[in-house]
Amino acid sequence: MAKIIDPWGSELPESYEKIVKDFGLEIFDPKLFPQPNRLMRRRVVFAGRDLKHIATCMKEKKKFYVLSGIMPSAERLHFGNKMVVENVAYFQEHGAKTYMLVADLEAQATRGISLAEARKRALEFHIPAYLALGLNPKKTLFYFQSENKTVMHLGYQFSKRITLNEFTSIYGSADPGRLFAALTQVGDILFPQVQEEPMPGIIPVGIDQDPHIRLARDIVWRTKQSHKLFSPASIYHKYAPSLDGSLKMSKSKPESCIELPEDMKAVKRKILRALSGGRDTLEEHRKLGAVIERDMCFELLKQHLIEDDKELQEIYYAYTSGKMTSGEIKQITIEKMEQFMNKLEQGIAKARKRVDDLQFVKFGE
Repeated sequence: MAKIIDPWGSELPESYEKIVKDFGLEIFDPKLFPQPNRLMRRRVVFAGRDLKHIATCMKEKKKFYVLSGIMPSAERLHFGNKMVVENVAYFQEHGAKTYMLVADLEAQATRGISLAEARKRALEFHIPAYLALGLNPKKTLFYFQSENKTVMHLGYQFSKRITLNEFTSIYGSADPGRLFAALTQVGDILFPQVQEEPMPGIIPVGIDQDPHIRLARDIVWRTKQSHKLFSPASIYHKYAPSLDGSLKMSKSKPESCIELPEDMKAVKRKILRALSGGRDTLEEHRKLGAVIERDMCFELLKQHLIEDDKELQEIYYAYTSGKMTSGEIKQITIEKMEQFMNKLEQGIAKARKRVDDLQFVKFGE
């Protein structure tokens, strides 16, 4: 059976190690990049493609870009979005030209969201939320897919470089909406090189978006005679785990998924019900310590809520030694989450006032 990752589906990988092996990814080494961020240091970022090429650009101060997209279909974000923004911000602060696209065409083709509604959601919520999560408004170029004729033209050109069988082998199916959306995404991924000049670029995504990267890299290879483009590099983070212990937070299970932002009363209830690494009895817990690998609150602290490595290490030792109980770590998580949510909501409100001053790519001038 063909190995498939579906960027529009909800299937979860058996293991990250198997994904790396099956799809020929590079295991991520945090020593590769200068001042690795929290996600990199703690191996939440686990793999990528052409990472050494990007590291060389950073070291030698060569021109490169980072690009990501906003899907304006949901009314709220999730922790996966937060991880993408943090990795975009990392490369942004290390010299990358930064592009952020609003995937309104894809939202229309695959989610049934009108272009007008997609624009409204992006300007009123998604873009301000991305800024609140760490994107630098002074260093970011935004654009809407529907306004970018270059991307659409690239999509048409690239459609001649891949067969239906090849597309199906990557995505598992080839209905017209997904075919159009995928080719448009390839146009987006390579747009900075057409807009400015051929240069290396890196795309931070969750592993479920790897099919778009592979398609883009295949198309670059097939068009190297007509387009002198660099194959896009990529960097992948693990899923934000569900509070019930599943591999990925899913809106289909709202009690195990924390949205951004979300009312703290609901978040507190979810955290208190989250899967714990504590033992069955207090006596056993004091003696053996927590099974920290199954504790979802510790995962939230590790991936998102504690920046200081020393602080996290102290909690780790206290919890695994039995000195700290599952109730105590849940209370820490609630307090940290409340601080984060308050900061996020304040940041969104502040960023909404700056939307009119953002830099959007100018077309037709």
